[in-house]
Amino acid sequence: MNASGSDIAALMDGLGQKARAAAERLALASESAKNAALMAAGAALRGRKPSLLAANALDMARAEAKGLSAAMLDRLKLDDKRILAMAKGLEEVAALADPIGKVLAEWTRPNGLVISRVRVPLGVIGIIYESRPNVTADAGGLCLKSGNAAILRGGSESLNSSAAIMDCLQEGLKAAGLPAEAMQMVPVADRAAVGHMLTMTNYIDVIVPRGGKSLIERVVKESRIPLFQHLEGLCHTYIDGKADLKMARDIVLNAKMRRTGVCGATETLLIDKAAAATHLAPIIQDLLEAGCEVRGDEAVRAVDPRVVAAGDEDWNTEYLDAIISARLVDGVDGAIAFINRHGSQHTDSIVTDDAARAETFLNEVHSAIVLHNASTQFADGGEFGMGAEIGIATGKLHARGPVGVEELTTYKYRIRGTGQVRPG
Repeated sequence: MNASGSDIAALMDGLGQKARAAAERLALASESAKNAALMAAGAALRGRKPSLLAANALDMARAEAKGLSAAMLDRLKLDDKRILAMAKGLEEVAALADPIGKVLAEWTRPNGLVISRVRVPLGVIGIIYESRPNVTADAGGLCLKSGNAAILRGGSESLNSSAAIMDCLQEGLKAAGLPAEAMQMVPVADRAAVGHMLTMTNYIDVIVPRGGKSLIERVVKESRIPLFQHLEGLCHTYIDGKADLKMARDIVLNAKMRRTGVCGATETLLIDKAAAATHLAPIIQDLLEAGCEVRGDEAVRAVDPRVVAAGDEDWNTEYLDAIISARLVDGVDGAIAFINRHGSQHTDSIVTDDAARAETFLNEVHSAIVLHNASTQFADGGEFGMGAEIGIATGKLHARGPVGVEELTTYKYRIRGTGQVRPG
């Protein structure tokens, strides 16, 4: 669909009007109705597997013709396992406690006023994302459970896949007697749609961007709507001088190579100089033999001729590919200083048997998620027991880390009186 600027504005405003009306109804929906919609949407995903795979095949063919990297193709691809995982994710979200109406605090003032702080939906959430069509199901399901309407704008490369998934979400809403307009997909790939979406202050309450650095920078620069900021995943794994070697090897290989295209993949490996003689060569060899390109400082290059010299830009690069930068540092203090200078405050891990060093790392690294003796690839709402996530928020306001059902709410104060008036 090719459209003029005025056509795009009319299209987007139409989506906004429908979303705002649907949000009013969804905010009042019962827990059982929302759960029924999620379960029906999960069933639709399972039942429509052939059509989902066909839609994805169209996207994959176009992406391959455009020369997208292997990592980007992996993010885009759907298969039986991933479709079933989306369905299971919706069912897991349905099983979560409903946050809406939950009393967070309640107290009585000396004048008899009873004050309650109660969870309520945010309203309408705009989600802008790239490549991964499963975000459509994850984000839509979380918004539905938390009583929020959503307008989703997926990447142009995943347009067919995302639309097919959205059809399943809307089928679930209809089956539960809820407005299908509570979940809507922007039906055009035109970048002007994103630009207009970022100005829709009358209709959208918060924007959640998920994607590469250029997308995030554009959204941050242009949005007139508050953001749950999801910056790039410049994740680090630090191997301390007191790390168990086998554990360190297992964690690094998983943190980098389990899925290289996810935001929780480790992009920089830091190794304590005190562990260089014992740990450096085996870990680097594991990575190289697994097909990972290693870009290292002089000490790392000395252990294997296949290591490429790292440039200054490598310490600030989210590869989302089978590439890792690696260097030695001066102990835990050196690792913390490096991470806080070069990281994106996303996810960072320390591997050590020294509890005191681990606590120092967990306390002093500024990131939203910090781990001890575990892979950075656990940076995922599902792994946190949150059912799914709408993204990893790296900012410090409202939500931080995996943004799940509770993070998609705000609160209001309900005050009950018996005729009190405020004295003059």
